[in-house]
Amino acid sequence: MSEFRSKLGVEGGGGGGFYYYGICTAGGMLSAGATHLAVTPLDVLKVNMQVNPIKFHSIASGLSTLWKEEGPSSLWRGWSGKLFGYGVQGGFKFGLYEFFKTQYNDMLTNERRSVVFFLSSASAQVFADIALCPFEAVKVRVQTQPNFAKGLSDGFPKLYAREGIPGFYKGLLPLWGRNLPFSMIMFTTFEHSVDFIYRKIVQRRKEECSRAQQLGVTCAAGYTAGAVGTIVSNPADNIVSSLYNKKANTVLQAAKNIGLVNLFTRSLPIRVALVGPVVTLQWFFYDSIKVLNGLPTSGGHNRGD
Repeated sequence: MSEFRSKLGVEGGGGGGFYYYGICTAGGMLSAGATHLAVTPLDVLKVNMQVNPIKFHSIASGLSTLWKEEGPSSLWRGWSGKLFGYGVQGGFKFGLYEFFKTQYNDMLTNERRSVVFFLSSASAQVFADIALCPFEAVKVRVQTQPNFAKGLSDGFPKLYAREGIPGFYKGLLPLWGRNLPFSMIMFTTFEHSVDFIYRKIVQRRKEECSRAQQLGVTCAAGYTAGAVGTIVSNPADNIVSSLYNKKANTVLQAAKNIGLVNLFTRSLPIRVALVGPVVTLQWFFYDSIKVLNGLPTSGGHNRGD
């Protein structure tokens, strides 16, 4: 058991107990909420590029159009949904990932590490998206429909009055379709990237490196994980925006309207610019919080082979 936990990076500072999972949950909540809040202007542009690609056809012109037509405040529409929605999602995602990683590895002792990473991230993301979905439903409408609401405080009651509880979860399936592949690829890529960097580039065990060096490895692996996950999840992200803005009534109709090529390419540059740094900062803040609380950074075998 101790060897297994060492491989998964949960040794020390609670060893996978309540303290460890509590710190991971709090770290995920703070890191995800803060980083998503910081890139709200890019998220506003991304959603508008998906809903109205003719008008918002590039990053530079899109930002200029929003600024000229709706003022600088338009770039921060939906900030509360970003802060609180993705904060809650981050807490579930990171905290439950660490929990499920321990549980699955106890049960699947003979399986490859990638299987454990896939299952752990998928299980955590299911619950994380259930928590996120109501916030996302309001956020997307606020960002693309200026007259809908100012934020969560008036957006939640207005959406409930119009569509009831189902209105908050209309996009849950495509949200899972976007975030489950992203999360599975992101966490697995991160774990293997950390392991690769220590074994092949740094060529030292993680515990032999300084905390600053460990956080540097975290950032490099985080950016790699974010970029790969973004490409995989882009089709579902376009479908989510289409459904929330009533451009289509079903997933199949949205996919048909957007077109196969556009599913993969529409808003991809802005998403790479958005998600790569966000994921990198998330992992950096997340691991910094763990380090400040006496826990090891994430990922890696923690052994010399």
